[in-house]
Amino acid sequence: MTAQFPVKDDFLLSPLLAKQRAAFMRDGPPSAAQRRADLRKLKRALLARRAQFEAAISKDFGYRSAYETRIMEVIPIIQAINFLRRNVAKWMRPEKRRISLHFIPGRARVHYQPLGVVGIVSPWNYPLSLAIMPLLSAIAAGNRAILKPSELTVATSELLKSTLRDIFPEDQVAVVTGGPELGAAFSRLPFDHLVFTGSAQVGRMVMREAAENLVPVTLELGGKSPTLIGPDADIETAASSVAYGKLANAGQTCIAPDYVLVHEKDAASFVASYDATAAAFYPDGAADKNYSAIASARHYTRLRRLLEDAENKGARVIQTGPQTAVLTRKLPSAIVLNVTDDMAIMREEIFGPILPIVTYRTLDEAIAYINHRPRPLALYYFGNSSEDRLKVLTRTTSGNVTVNDTLMHYVQNALPFGGVGMSGMGAYHGIEGFKSLSHAKGVFEQSRWNLGGLLRPPFNRTSDWVIRYLLR
Repeated sequence: MTAQFPVKDDFLLSPLLAKQRAAFMRDGPPSAAQRRADLRKLKRALLARRAQFEAAISKDFGYRSAYETRIMEVIPIIQAINFLRRNVAKWMRPEKRRISLHFIPGRARVHYQPLGVVGIVSPWNYPLSLAIMPLLSAIAAGNRAILKPSELTVATSELLKSTLRDIFPEDQVAVVTGGPELGAAFSRLPFDHLVFTGSAQVGRMVMREAAENLVPVTLELGGKSPTLIGPDADIETAASSVAYGKLANAGQTCIAPDYVLVHEKDAASFVASYDATAAAFYPDGAADKNYSAIASARHYTRLRRLLEDAENKGARVIQTGPQTAVLTRKLPSAIVLNVTDDMAIMREEIFGPILPIVTYRTLDEAIAYINHRPRPLALYYFGNSSEDRLKVLTRTTSGNVTVNDTLMHYVQNALPFGGVGMSGMGAYHGIEGFKSLSHAKGVFEQSRWNLGGLLRPPFNRTSDWVIRYLLR
């Protein structure tokens, strides 16, 4: 008899979960054709409402350009859908596995089954893509899903809710909206899997709640993702790539370069190149039409306090690009020099357009600096030496790595995306997403004629020979 654990919530979430689970049990796993059709239906709906999502996100942020939303959110979703539709039928086929000689001619295979109902908790910084990307993996794996988007992006969350309601029945895909209380109740539900994207602080609470029902979790958290610029790197190329990764969405990206490690001989050159790139990207500085606002007053105040704390402790803050006055929550981009470990800016994930610079003398020193800190969600390395690159890749541990660029590992649909240690656990995107949200069921099929009987009583000389052979 299976024990039943009570779920405490006041928001009628349990009936919704029960409804989806009953539908899953009733209908069984969807075919490859059905999964591909559902992905196509979602693609068409998002493209049809693209302009509405661009406007909703800009409203939630206080301002974000439609171009940036298109590049950073919509295009990755569409490309991921196309990739999944091309591959899902192949992934669904049972995988043949080798068997030992004494089990021949039996057969062993792995069958990938949908888990059932997946819960998805998504954050505010990319309110469309970070809700939809896990949903794509859930659909490709044949699951049903309930989404809980951020309460901080009200317009986007409501549009997402109405969009998914129009194309999916509630017993297949549903969206619930509300604040932290609903989020806590949501995390307590006995899902078959829970995907959370957000801060480590909230991730701990989500994992604690999910543990009550032994719900497996995928946590995509973040952390201070370093950029290591090797001694032989092209400084202008590195500065341009770092500026793109840091200033897109005004730095409000979980895999944005958090700080830069640059050789002391190249520090001045890097600062000058970064400043020039920021001016080229955003000619009107923080007032530029393509430069995003900070999404909330609380977050804006936190970033200002990080700068003040650094200056009070001896750091030098340099505003990069044109110095334009703005009246909104647009924070000018800045570089911070002479940073130390006691500054909050070097302890907290920045999540804004502020870039600390740390200098080093040797590559080993830079690697040690990274390794003495919690494992990050992303790491970036710039350099031409294959020996140095191999050293960095083998002696550091991070969620993912991009070499000689920033952010680009996220949009490689064949690569897994996920953290390690304090930056998260588990992965999704591509086949890893399909497998994370599937049950890999091992199946062995015994042949009518087999050698297994030689290992069962009554034993004889042949049995002794087989045993000696297996113990070799």
